[in-house]
Amino acid sequence: MIELLTAPANLPFSVALIVMLLIGLIEAIGLGAHAVHIDLHLDTHIDGFDPLAWLGIGRIPLLMVIIVFLAIFGLAGLTLQQLASELAGAPLSPWIAGLAAAVAALPLTGFGARGLARILPQDETTAVSLDTLVGKRGEITIGTARRGSPAQARVRDVHGQVHYVMVEPHEEAHPLAAGDAILLARREGHIFIALGRADGLDPLIHEQLKVG
Repeated sequence: MIELLTAPANLPFSVALIVMLLIGLIEAIGLGAHAVHIDLHLDTHIDGFDPLAWLGIGRIPLLMVIIVFLAIFGLAGLTLQQLASELAGAPLSPWIAGLAAAVAALPLTGFGARGLARILPQDETTAVSLDTLVGKRGEITIGTARRGSPAQARVRDVHGQVHYVMVEPHEEAHPLAAGDAILLARREGHIFIALGRADGLDPLIHEQLKVG
């Protein structure tokens, strides 16, 4: 097993599995500290097709989508290389195997995310519409939000449950970085438009908006 994981042709997949485990540990710690609500409502775009919804983004937290993708990518790649070694006598080029594993992992990630969204615990009595999150406080958790390039934010609803939503800044010149406190100003499909410090929020209010 160690030889399989450390073989040069298998390193991309071994690294993916290691990163998956590290992110999974971080996610487990984060989910243990908060009550989490899984958002199941996504508007569709591009004539009924939304690639973000297809990948499961918005159904479960973004980190969990990444975990699912890395797990499937790593396992698919190792399986493919093992089969190639047995049938052809040598593994495939890491580039070829990586591309094949990624193509296979994308649709399987969507299926996996939808499955997780159905089995993860939810409290139906406190479920809220995404529209009710407008005006709520939050914090950018991953990436930097720019116009046309959303980032993930964590927002609490009136029941104290945590929602993971994708946000873009109100002004193109005011990007929102990880750790920035925000206020959701409006919703445009599955994207929320958020205000930050640069949009004139009072610094004291800005500090109060941070999610504990």
